[in-house]
Amino acid sequence: MVTLKVNGTSLQTDVAADTPLLWVLRDHFQLTGTKYGCGEGLCGACTVLVDGVPLRSCVTPVGEVQGKAVITIEGIPDDHPVKQAWLAQEVSQCGYCQPGQILSAVALLTQIPKPGDTDIDRAMSGNLCRCGTYDRIRRAIHTASGVKKAKVRKPT
Repeated sequence: MVTLKVNGTSLQTDVAADTPLLWVLRDHFQLTGTKYGCGEGLCGACTVLVDGVPLRSCVTPVGEVQGKAVITIEGIPDDHPVKQAWLAQEVSQCGYCQPGQILSAVALLTQIPKPGDTDIDRAMSGNLCRCGTYDRIRRAIHTASGVKKAKVRKPT
């Protein structure tokens, strides 16, 4: 039996300790906001926060996160500044990578409340966006931090 603290709630399931956290979240706890992308920890679609640190849940055995606080996209409230900035900057296109992007941005702003472009690029470099919304992602992070770096460009 594995016990996890996910989004502030203690949850139990009967899985092997080497089961990837991603599949426990999605299949056992029905938290489907965390996405499967590459299965190798390279794209960032499966990013969750474990004790505030972004981790790739597709390559993290569930046994490694017992006793630690796991936050998924479902654990970030809709009124969180990052989620609000994502809407204001119209970041999402297909949206598939966005849960991982948002969680990485939340972690960044927790560590560096007023990040510069280099900080943002470094923190977000492990999250791939096939739609190429990187400029909007950067603007949204600046918006969430209270820095007004750029105006919203409307799609043409």
